Amino acid sequence: MPATRRATLTDVPAILALIRRVVPLMHASGNFQWSGDYPNEAVFTTDIERNHLWVAELDGAVAGVAALTQDQDAEYAQADWDVTEPALVTHRLAVDPAAQGRGVALALMAQAEMQAVAQALQVLRVDTNSENAATQRLFPKLGYRFAGEITLAFRPGLRFFCYEKRLA
Repeated sequence: MPATRRATLTDVPAILALIRRVVPLMHASGNFQWSGDYPNEAVFTTDIERNHLWVAELDGAVAGVAALTQDQDAEYAQADWDVTEPALVTHRLAVDPAAQGRGVALALMAQAEMQAVAQALQVLRVDTNSENAATQRLFPKLGYRFAGEITLAFRPGLRFFCYEKRLA
């Protein structure tokens, strides 16, 4: 399984290169959740400064990235869960296309669970674009339940599926 660690500012060029490889494939499959301007260097730099950004490495290279925060968008109130309950939320999850199928997303989602435990949180949450078939297969396999569909003001015209996992 890939190793995970907190991202540092020196990882930003590799993360941005990974995103540049991911976005065209997302668009080709009809998923317009991300674009040429989001997520960007400023977003990832802020994630790193807040100690929220994690990378997964394969063979010493960044193969995946995820922001693990307690930030819940206001629109999360549209979902079938208690938005007032603190939760660890996975944002900006991406896997290098060359590393797909090698456990990178699994490693990052396992890191999310470890962070939830470390922060004494009982709930993990994630949202994904309605066109992202891969994550819609992944999250239920990891014990997440479908918690409804929402829209996000900063990504108009798109629909997002929400998933939640409760820790024992």
